[in-house]
Amino acid sequence: MNALRTPTLETLGLGSVLEIFRNGRLPVDAAAAVDAVFGPPGDRGAMVISGANGIVGAGKTMQFASRLVDYGVPVVALDFPGAPDGIGAKYDGLVAGFGKARANAIMASIVRLTYDGTTLPHELRAMKPRFLLEAIPEILDVKRAHYDLFRAAFPDIEIRSVTSGFPARELGVGVAHPAFPHEINKVFEIVEESPSDVTRMLWALGLLPVPVSDDWSFILDVLFCGVTLAALRYHGASNMPYWKVDKFVRKLVGPNPFRAHDAIGAKGADFLTWSCLHHLAEEYGPLFTPTPDLVERKDTGQNWYPPNHFRPLVDWGLGAEGEAEFETWILGPLFQMTSLMLKENRGHLTHVNAMGELCAQFRTGILAMMREKGPDAVRATVARYHEFVPSAAEGTAWFPDALDAVDSPEWQQLYVNAEHDGTVGVVTLSRESYNWDVDAELNRALDWLKDEGIDALIVTGDFHLSTQMVGADTGEFFAALEDPEAGLAITTTWSRTARRLHHDFRTSVAFVGGKRCLGGMLELLMHCHHLVAVDGVRFGWPEVTLPVVPGMEACHWPLRRTDAEGRRRVLEMLLTGRPVKAEDARGWLVDHSGPMDDALAAAWRLASAGAGGDDGRRPVEEGPLEGLGALVPSVDDADSPAMEAGREAILACVQAATDVGVDEALDLQARIAADFLAGPVCRKGAVGSEYAKTMKV
Repeated sequence: MNALRTPTLETLGLGSVLEIFRNGRLPVDAAAAVDAVFGPPGDRGAMVISGANGIVGAGKTMQFASRLVDYGVPVVALDFPGAPDGIGAKYDGLVAGFGKARANAIMASIVRLTYDGTTLPHELRAMKPRFLLEAIPEILDVKRAHYDLFRAAFPDIEIRSVTSGFPARELGVGVAHPAFPHEINKVFEIVEESPSDVTRMLWALGLLPVPVSDDWSFILDVLFCGVTLAALRYHGASNMPYWKVDKFVRKLVGPNPFRAHDAIGAKGADFLTWSCLHHLAEEYGPLFTPTPDLVERKDTGQNWYPPNHFRPLVDWGLGAEGEAEFETWILGPLFQMTSLMLKENRGHLTHVNAMGELCAQFRTGILAMMREKGPDAVRATVARYHEFVPSAAEGTAWFPDALDAVDSPEWQQLYVNAEHDGTVGVVTLSRESYNWDVDAELNRALDWLKDEGIDALIVTGDFHLSTQMVGADTGEFFAALEDPEAGLAITTTWSRTARRLHHDFRTSVAFVGGKRCLGGMLELLMHCHHLVAVDGVRFGWPEVTLPVVPGMEACHWPLRRTDAEGRRRVLEMLLTGRPVKAEDARGWLVDHSGPMDDALAAAWRLASAGAGGDDGRRPVEEGPLEGLGALVPSVDDADSPAMEAGREAILACVQAATDVGVDEALDLQARIAADFLAGPVCRKGAVGSEYAKTMKV
């Protein structure tokens, strides 16, 4: 097997995506993975979560209980008597997510026990604990004593700590550090010598284990605590209020670090951030030294944001020069900290980049930001930051030579990978939303496969970081709201990339195995000769609800590949935004759906079959389409005037793009979509509102 870069699945010991298709099955079965950790049915052991009423513990109790209930694994929630009922507070969320009957079954699988911190409850022995997830406070001696207590009682128990900062070598156990929000975010930073049964089980249960090196604060908290520290230092230099600094950080990078601390719970979150930075500073030097206001807040627990009615009514901007200086204050330390993580090889570069996006709310991953700037500009930014904070140049935390590898495939293909076996190629998307980075990397991956002589292709998620395909990254539309030509660049360029899936390969198969495929991602994949999905996957074009006009050919391409009834169904999707399940879209949008193993086998069979149009593919009608007006379905009234305007614009785009041939339609629909993006309706809609909130500071 040849690969453009190392697949992230290999870091979990799960092989490659190509092997998944070739074998026609996933590398780990969930039931077998649960057996490996908790024992076989009839002899199940329990999972114990200590500190289960805390923010982290309660969130993880819900997350694991909801996944293990069907396998008969009880979850023991262990905490001190009198601890606030963090678990009970999650019940309403369970009901909203699963329905009352399922929520009750999940809660019934949770056994709540209390202990005094020095002796374990006697009831625990009968439950045969097999796996302990420790979520007690970040005090090293307390954690070590806790592990000793469990090992004395259960010598063979697997233990993982949710620590934000302590390396496994300090703890004496492995690490499974979860990202916030704990009941929703599926990412765990994993520290262990080699992929374990626990890690394989996490993956099989639909969670996202990410292997990281055994270094202080791993990856996520270097980035999140790092951006918090950068914001604190800017506040100290400028006296700008914390809430206002947050606005500019959001505009530049994506997160609101101070609001995030308040949302998590300021006292606990401030202590964790201080702890991570304190230990990092001891290890690497003043780049990480906590500021005096952080030290004060971790002691007092005071929120960073004042009540809304105490905020001043007068707001102000920075101006071009001020924003350039602000960028140095924020990006300078982040770039320097990232150079340290690169030097230490803290993780697969796709993982390093993804941790910022999936967990720290970065709009674009840190490596993608550095790649776009280029090594020279990154080094210059850090040098300017050292003029502001000379102490940051001290210690062992600046490695400019780590940027020399920016042209390597591992760095150039952060979101898109390609593999092949000499005959069939597989392109994997590791990002759930399509943006300019994905577009550029996809083109490089397709070019590489063509250069390798591959003419049969499967396009899919990566079976790891990308569990769904949610559409285009609407942040990329911000420039288009002000400039129609910026929108035209998106709608034209991305559409031409999508057409490569149809024109550049003898056979192309789109495979969707996650929860949903929406918007621009569906537009991309519908250009493949075949679309294969797992039953239950939801497909949809929600653009009308934003509203925007689909810009990657949804307004004509799927209509050219189906019959009259299929065209009516496609138009209904476009005009209502309502999704359809894969099994209900067979024959007019989806070519094959079934259970996972069946769908995998079908995708491989289609991709590895012989040449030509004899493989059951739905042809594309290349000329104008007639009679569409009679197929427009009757739909419910629009939810708002903006949605009604979106419907009218989409119908106009459909009519214009189907009145001409397929070649002329690309540029025509691209212009209509771009003009709508720059129009008043879109600027007042969801995209425009997010733009104003994010960028109009």
